[in-house]
Amino acid sequence: MGEAVEIFYPNGFSKICNGTTKNQPPVDETRQFDSWYEEEIDEDLKWSFALKSVLYKGSSEYQDIALLDTKRFGKVLVIDGKMQSAEVDEFIYHECLIHPALLFHSNPKTVFIMGGGEGSAAREALRHKFIDEVVMCDIDEEVVNFCRRYLTVNRDAFCNKKLNLVINDAKAELEKRTEKFDIIVGDLADPVEGGPCYQLYTKSFYEKILKPKLNENGIFVTQAGPAGIFTHKEVFSSIYHTIRQVFKYVLAYTAHVPSFADTWGWVMV
Repeated sequence: MGEAVEIFYPNGFSKICNGTTKNQPPVDETRQFDSWYEEEIDEDLKWSFALKSVLYKGSSEYQDIALLDTKRFGKVLVIDGKMQSAEVDEFIYHECLIHPALLFHSNPKTVFIMGGGEGSAAREALRHKFIDEVVMCDIDEEVVNFCRRYLTVNRDAFCNKKLNLVINDAKAELEKRTEKFDIIVGDLADPVEGGPCYQLYTKSFYEKILKPKLNENGIFVTQAGPAGIFTHKEVFSSIYHTIRQVFKYVLAYTAHVPSFADTWGWVMV
């Protein structure tokens, strides 16, 4: 039998798996890893990554947090057992989320980001020098502080004077604000029923709270979850059709994100 391999789970549990069986040929030692991160994509599908190390594991009031150093994708941020971004390819997700809206708008000056605690969406928005203010509103201060400390790629964004960091529920924050924005961004977890972000994907929210906070010619864009041939019905299609009930012109677009092992979707109005 080969050496046992430990499967790491973000909830603190682990499972030991044998690296080889009696009938397998010897495995190249350079390909042996002590531990793996494993994420369940579906009940019959799992996605695993060889780990160099577990950099951090902890919990906030709202969610579990882990920072992993993986062999293939570099540092990986995991929240509630789901990969949020990977160092090697997070730029694909965040560039697709931010730049189309900012380039479509004729003269964007203000941006409101719902969620976005890791700072990457703000980083991309702040690349546009004509932006006057980026408001990033995330409910979980511990996640924000964690990302500010460990995700060094976003350090300059967190220190930028144009960034207004607010710790609050995005729905409540939009409701109480009197100003309007040129761009509103949804950088939130998928709308799992009963989850903390579900209310931010409803027709009522789009119609009564978000739409009135857009300036004339303002643009709203949101991440919309997996959008592959076999996964688009999970949330992508419902997000698109919900937004179409509120806004006249709606554009859906997609890109492949390797660390997500799927095509990802965004919806812009």
